[in-house]
Amino acid sequence: MTVVSQARVPTPHARKYALQLGRHWQHNLAVEESGDMRRITFPRDARGAAWSGDALVTLQPEDGILLCRIEASEPGQLEGLKGAVERHVARFAFREDGLSYDWEDVASGEPGASE
Repeated sequence: MTVVSQARVPTPHARKYALQLGRHWQHNLAVEESGDMRRITFPRDARGAAWSGDALVTLQPEDGILLCRIEASEPGQLEGLKGAVERHVARFAFREDGLSYDWEDVASGEPGASE
């Protein structure tokens, strides 16, 4: 089972944040790069977890938007990664006040940022 959610985060610094987060996470996670897009693999056993599968976080900068897409193996893994993405973006976006994350569930077969 794959559960998917994505948020379009309004920010004029979408590209900068995607690149910074990719560099940050590549120290201990697999990060795939394609242009400005960054896809990060969170292993099923990261930080002592025992999820049924790995999770993918895709960060795709668009005009004034950072598209954050999470593909997880279980709802709990998805919820945990939503918080992790929000906290990490907030660290790099500390000069921006109150970025909004309106997470929306996406059917796992729908095309999106990771296609």
